[in-house]
Amino acid sequence: MGAITLATTARNAAADAVAGLVNAGSGAGYLEIRTGSAPANPQAAATGTLLVTVTLNDPAYAAAVAGVAALDVTPQPSGTAVATDTAGWARLYDSDGDAVADGACGTSGAFVNLATTSIVTGAVVSITSGSLTAPAA
Repeated sequence: MGAITLATTARNAAADAVAGLVNAGSGAGYLEIRTGSAPANPQAAATGTLLVTVTLNDPAYAAAVAGVAALDVTPQPSGTAVATDTAGWARLYDSDGDAVADGACGTSGAFVNLATTSIVTGAVVSITSGSLTAPAA
C-alpha cells in the first residue's frame, strides 16, 4: 500500500482536531519546555530537565489554514524558568494534564518558538510563536 496525500480540508481538520484537544476542557492548556530531544511519543515519560512551564491562552490555537493551526500569542504566553540550560523540545498538554503533542523548540519555524533557547533560572520565558501542522503527505 502506498503513501497518501491529504487535501487541504483534511489537513485543516487534522490540525483542528489536535488543537481541539488542547482547547477543550475547563481551563487553558500548557507547555513544558525541556532540554535534549523529545521521547518517541507523547505517551512516553518526559525526558530532559524541565526548564519552564507556560500556561497557554484559552483557546490556545486558531482555526487551521492550509493545514496549520497557529498558536495564539496575544498576549504572549510566558512562565518563569526553574532551571538553566538550552531548550530542546516542548510537550503540549490539555488543561487536565494529558499529553497531546511533542515538538522541537527553536527561534523560528519550530513547534514552539522562543526569543532565545538559552534559558536562565528566574528569567521570564515568552513564547513568540508556534503551530500545529498536519502534513500533506
